Amino acid sequence: MRLSTLLLALAFSAATACAQKFVGGDISLLPEYEEAKAAYFDHSGSAIASPLEFFKEEGMNAMRLRLFVNPSQYSGSDKDPNACQDIEYVKQLGKRIKDAGFKLMLDFHYSDTWADPAKQWTPAEWVGLSDTELYQKIYSYTKDALTQMVNAGATPDFIQPGNEISYGMLWGAYGTAEASLKKCYIGNSANWNRFTTLLINAVKACREVCPEARIVLHTERVQQPDVLANFYAQMKNASVDYDIIGLSYYPYWHGALTVLENALRRMENDFADKDIMLVETGYPYAWEVPGSTYNFSSLYPYSDDGQKAFTKALIDMLNQHQAVKGLFWWWMEYNAKNTNLSGWYNAPLFDSRTGCATAAMDVMREFVSDPASVHGVTVPADEDANWYTLSGQRVAAPSQKGVYVHKGKKILRYAKD
Repeated sequence: MRLSTLLLALAFSAATACAQKFVGGDISLLPEYEEAKAAYFDHSGSAIASPLEFFKEEGMNAMRLRLFVNPSQYSGSDKDPNACQDIEYVKQLGKRIKDAGFKLMLDFHYSDTWADPAKQWTPAEWVGLSDTELYQKIYSYTKDALTQMVNAGATPDFIQPGNEISYGMLWGAYGTAEASLKKCYIGNSANWNRFTTLLINAVKACREVCPEARIVLHTERVQQPDVLANFYAQMKNASVDYDIIGLSYYPYWHGALTVLENALRRMENDFADKDIMLVETGYPYAWEVPGSTYNFSSLYPYSDDGQKAFTKALIDMLNQHQAVKGLFWWWMEYNAKNTNLSGWYNAPLFDSRTGCATAAMDVMREFVSDPASVHGVTVPADEDANWYTLSGQRVAAPSQKGVYVHKGKKILRYAKD
C-alpha cells in the first residue's frame, strides 16, 4: 500500500472569511439549568463537566443569546419566567460564550417579553414615546447595550435587531387593540416607513459600536415565500443596511423540508448579494411538540433516531445551498434531568429523561464539514504551509486518505495499491 497525491484543479482562497459556516444553538437558559443542577451527560452517558466545552467537542463554533429590554416590567397574563435575559444576565453569559472561543449572535427582542409574529409588544418604559422619540430610543438603547457587551468582553459577532420581525416590531403596549397595532403587511403600505426607520436607527448603533459584526434581519415566513420576498424588498427599497437573511424553520409549524428549500431558492434568486442563516430550528426526540400543525413522525419518528434522521436530512439540504452560512438549534440546552423543572419541551438536543445528548447533536457538525467546501481557514494561502481539514482544523501532514487544504489548494490523499 502506498499513498499518492492528486492535486484537484479547484480554485480556492483560504482568506475568504465570508465563506465560513457557523453551527450551534440558542443557549439563553443555560445558566438557569446549571443553577438548577441539571445533569448533563454525553452520548455514552458520561457526565459533562462543562456544557460549553462539550459543545466545542461536538464541532460547534457559534452560540445565540437573546436580550429583553426589562423583563421584570412585563405585566401580561402570559408572563414567562424563561424570558429573563436582561442586560446583566446577557453580559455574563455572553462573556462565557466568547471566552470559550465561540462566535456570538446577539438577538435583540426590543420587548420586555417574547417577540415573535404573534406579538411585538413595546417595552413598558417606551410605551409613551412618539414614533420620532422611538427612533432615537432604539438607537440609544442599542448603542448602550452593545457598549456594555463590548466592555464586558462579550462583543457580538452577529447582531439581530429584532426577533422574527416578519410583520414589524414595537407594535404598541401589551393589550393594545388589534386595529391600533402598528403592524406591516404585504400589499399594504401602512407602517413600513416607521418600521424601516426603526431598523435603520438600530443598525446605525450596531455599526458604530460593533463595526465588524454582521447584521441579521430575522423573519419566519418560510411557508410564504411571497411574504418573505416582500419583506426583504421593503428593506432594500428603504436602504436598510444588513448582511444576512435570518430565517426560522420548525417543520411541525412550517411544513416539510421542501417548504424551506423553496424559500431558500426564492431568497437566493431575489437577494443574491445576501448570505442566509437558519437562526432557529428544532425537531422532537419524543412526543409531538404541543401546538404542532404538521406531523412528520411517519418519516422522522419521535425518537432519538428520528430526530437524528431529520437533522441529517435538513443539513444535507442546507449544504446544497452555498448562500446558507449558519444553522442554530433553538433551546438546544433544555434539560430537566435531576431538577424540579418541567420536562415538557421535547425538541432540544438533550433528553430530559436521561440527561444525555441526543444523536442529532453529533450530526450538527456535518453542516460545517460539508466536503463540497472549505471553512474556517483564514490565513492567506501564499503565507501558509500548514495542512487543514475541510472544517478548518490544522493537522500534521496527513497519512490518512481524505481531502485536505495545503498551500491554497484542495489535496486528495488516497490509497493506491
